[in-house]
Amino acid sequence: MRIRATVAAVSGAIVLSALAVPAAQADEGRSWTPEPGFTSVQPKLGDKTKQGFGATAKAAAPKITSAVVNAGKPIVVGTTAKKTVSFSATATADAGVGGVAAFIWTGKSVDDKDSFGFGPNGKSISCKAVSATTTTCKGTITLDPSEMINSDATSWRVGASAVTEEGEEFDSESVSKVRVQRFSKLTVNASPEPVKKGKTITVTGKLTRANWDTGTYKGYTQQPVKLQFKKKGAKSYTTVKTVKTSSTGTLKTTVKASADGTWRYSFAGTPSTPAVSATGDYVDVK
Repeated sequence: MRIRATVAAVSGAIVLSALAVPAAQADEGRSWTPEPGFTSVQPKLGDKTKQGFGATAKAAAPKITSAVVNAGKPIVVGTTAKKTVSFSATATADAGVGGVAAFIWTGKSVDDKDSFGFGPNGKSISCKAVSATTTTCKGTITLDPSEMINSDATSWRVGASAVTEEGEEFDSESVSKVRVQRFSKLTVNASPEPVKKGKTITVTGKLTRANWDTGTYKGYTQQPVKLQFKKKGAKSYTTVKTVKTSSTGTLKTTVKASADGTWRYSFAGTPSTPAVSATGDYVDVK
């Protein structure tokens, strides 16, 4: 997998135009696809004096100083809808920075043929010169679940590529990390409704999560899920017991009816799957 950055100067402003990523995971049919608006035009040097970028006697090596995707929070992806998240990246160079953009990837290294990732949306990127030597750019990255597999639910590396005002490209393949997770769903149903005080309430539900291998939602098996109750008039839920999902992700347990209130299941989440709570089901106790 190869990462390469190109930028263009537009109306005298420093704007990142593209970051092309041509290599891919060919054996699984997955690939880096340049977004519309990407170019391969190198920036013109221009007049540094007018832009306030003064040359130094001895230039330090250009450096990516930060790159953060989705504000550092996990990226949760479903089965069909593409997920677009923001990024912010900063680079510094004595010659001035023409632009910088982040990309995300998972695998052994960016040069490994089995690594996989997504680059920035070219038209989304905007840049601001923080100083004569430092520029911060913001933009978006779109993840497509149709190109992903279940093992992609892991911690991804955030890299960045940049170019100086003189056209020198530089990058870092691992500036920070971001977790990618499989979207989860949780249901609940408490019955009968209404119910006599002291009688048995049966609470069923199901925990499912995105299966990127099949493009569907499948039950998340053998997972501990909390059964919670919020008494009528109360502000918060209280955990009553913990129930494990079945081999198909279903949940079922019984409790005694004691008071009017709302029942729900709540899942704490795992590294590959985000936490989720079911919409509560109110039961009237007579």
